[in-house]
Amino acid sequence: MAGDQDGRALPSKDEVHGWLTEDNNWGRWGADDEAGAVNLIDAAKRVEALSLARTGRVVSVSRPYPVEPGPTNPTPAQYFIRRNRRPYDTGSVVDYYGFVYHGHNHTHLDALSHVWDQRGGWQGRDPDEFITGEGVTFGDVTAWETGIITRGVLLDVPRHRGEPYVTVDRPVHGWELEEIAEAQGVEVRPGDAVLVHSGREAFQAEHPDFFFGNREEPTPGLHATCMRYIRDTDVAVLVWDMMDARPNEYELGWAVHPVIYAFGVALVDNALLQPLADACAEEGRYEFLLVVAPLRVPGGTGSPVNPLAIF
Repeated sequence: MAGDQDGRALPSKDEVHGWLTEDNNWGRWGADDEAGAVNLIDAAKRVEALSLARTGRVVSVSRPYPVEPGPTNPTPAQYFIRRNRRPYDTGSVVDYYGFVYHGHNHTHLDALSHVWDQRGGWQGRDPDEFITGEGVTFGDVTAWETGIITRGVLLDVPRHRGEPYVTVDRPVHGWELEEIAEAQGVEVRPGDAVLVHSGREAFQAEHPDFFFGNREEPTPGLHATCMRYIRDTDVAVLVWDMMDARPNEYELGWAVHPVIYAFGVALVDNALLQPLADACAEEGRYEFLLVVAPLRVPGGTGSPVNPLAIF
């Protein structure tokens, strides 16, 4: 063990790296599997999730399309329209979108080919073998082309702490996620999507020029201990607003993103979770139907998405 936080000893570097090597999901669904932990969402799981749609209330957890440049959006998306004239005094208008969606502004889904470490990507595959100039040949987003439809569970960290947002000096730990679920009266089960609300909107309201993509600055978010919680509960999808805490003390490229290549977990980055947190409090429940439908892009390492939580 090394260090401590909230009165608890933190795991050592060897322990954390052991989670990613000795306890990974490589081969669990076959050596050539490209869907990862989404395999846990079978037909019965989807039917169970559909039963959670009782009132018909729908909440989008997508951030707006980020076209405004600024210190928090150094690579703004492109958008323009063109008006066309048609015969008989009719007309039409068409749109153009251009963007790099990976990063800290677009709400997007990470495919299993998106990240890797020195041991390889998902299933231990060598990125030099599956990355080409035309896209990836293994673990692309079409593995989930029929969508991800499952039970969503929101874990509301600010509400649990009684504070507006997560801070750099107190990242979210795996044991805290367990405590929050218990306090909210909800059980996280295999195949679930866990949505971790860390209060990004409130944080950015007080720190309008803070850019989560600046790797030189300490960043609030989820600690590496969350990976142990994700593995132990067999979470299929992680949806989050603040993402990886920085720095991490384990010589990892990211504090939590390794769940992609080690456990096969799908990540929805940069979600807008404050409206959902409000809705859960109003509805008096923290479970709902979650629908995530990526674009069908052969070779794509992910996709922009507009996830929908349905009560």
